[in-house]
Amino acid sequence: MTWASIDLNADLGEGFGRWRLTDDEQLLSVVTSANVACGFHAGDAVTMRRVCELAADRGVRIGAQVSYRDLAGFGRRAMDVPAEELAAEIAYQIGALEVFARAAGSRVSYVKPHGALYNRVVRDEEQAAAVVDGVLLSGERLPLLGLPGSRLHAVAEKAGLPVVAEAFGDRAYTADGALVPRGQEGAVVTDPTEVVERSVSMARFGVVTAHCGRAVAVRARSLCLHGDTPGAVALARQVRARLEASGVRVKAFV
Repeated sequence: MTWASIDLNADLGEGFGRWRLTDDEQLLSVVTSANVACGFHAGDAVTMRRVCELAADRGVRIGAQVSYRDLAGFGRRAMDVPAEELAAEIAYQIGALEVFARAAGSRVSYVKPHGALYNRVVRDEEQAAAVVDGVLLSGERLPLLGLPGSRLHAVAEKAGLPVVAEAFGDRAYTADGALVPRGQEGAVVTDPTEVVERSVSMARFGVVTAHCGRAVAVRARSLCLHGDTPGAVALARQVRARLEASGVRVKAFV
């Protein structure tokens, strides 16, 4: 499927204290939506406030990037968290970011799980339901950004929450449209030219070449540009430039 427009999102605020992982200011000049770390896999109060202010100044939508409580593992380690506890922690993270978003004159516009939680809720009904319960507990009916066809989206739709399908230009796909696990060889696409071409293909035609060589349908309204990869800013600019040159309008989905 071809979309006349597409959102560009990036994971931002992924630092802690004096340590910074992402070039937030430069990426915010390219993307239309910012997935802001809420302190569980990365981020802290000062970082969250700074990124919200930068995003608000540039008219970039602010999203809560919620995670398992795993600073040491950057939220990428598999964890078993009871559903009631996970729901409370999701609401906690959204609420924390909302304080800084509103102080900056904006608001939290959507929610996106991070890392291990993102992958878990593709297939795990219970954990997906806990994330949805956490969003509802926060008091806002916020859109959920995630993989098309995921259990997260199915549960969210049943609960009346909007869902937004997401694609990744720099991640390899399996034949069934899932992401190749990061631990496998070739899971991350590192060639800038290939990342750009894959991004344009998904935005214009809704198709990407899977790890096995097959063409896979990927219907997405938002394209993720990872901010923690080398050369992330230059690559993000290339992707946006090529999208616009191809006739794709780049704008936020909310």
